[in-house]
Amino acid sequence: MAAVVVMLAGCTPTPAPTPTPTAAFTSEEEAFAAAEETYRAYTDALNAVDPTNPETFEPVFDLTSGDFEAADRRTLSELHAQNYAFTGQMAVINFEGMGTRPPFEEVEAAVCVDVSNSDVVDQSGNSVTPLDRPDLNPLRVTFVVSDGRMLIDRADRDSEAACAG
Repeated sequence: MAAVVVMLAGCTPTPAPTPTPTAAFTSEEEAFAAAEETYRAYTDALNAVDPTNPETFEPVFDLTSGDFEAADRRTLSELHAQNYAFTGQMAVINFEGMGTRPPFEEVEAAVCVDVSNSDVVDQSGNSVTPLDRPDLNPLRVTFVVSDGRMLIDRADRDSEAACAG
């Protein structure tokens, strides 16, 4: 449940978001912009998930890789098995590029996600979100370029990430 619960522990855009196809970036600013677009598309994809319909999970997986994708797959599968639902929306309120590894194939960023208007509920509509979940979720996110696309590869809570609303 790690990745999504970090985001949700809550959540319908049309059409489905798509990541920015990338060739080689020529600057750190281009890499940061592609990473931000990818993270915002990921948040939109999470907001569009219907845990009762696994077909809605695919846009989330299309924006992720590695252990991060595996964690999302486990979490969404568990939410589906529990017949939980998402309510509300999450929103990225701050994105700050922190650095890249040449030739801009890996990007690190501080991201702040507002989860205050989102929830995970059971079949009766009762919240299953921990009561002590903070409204703002500060994250340090690592992105990688794979097959010409920017993907989210890792996200960890980071109290140093700028998270002022």
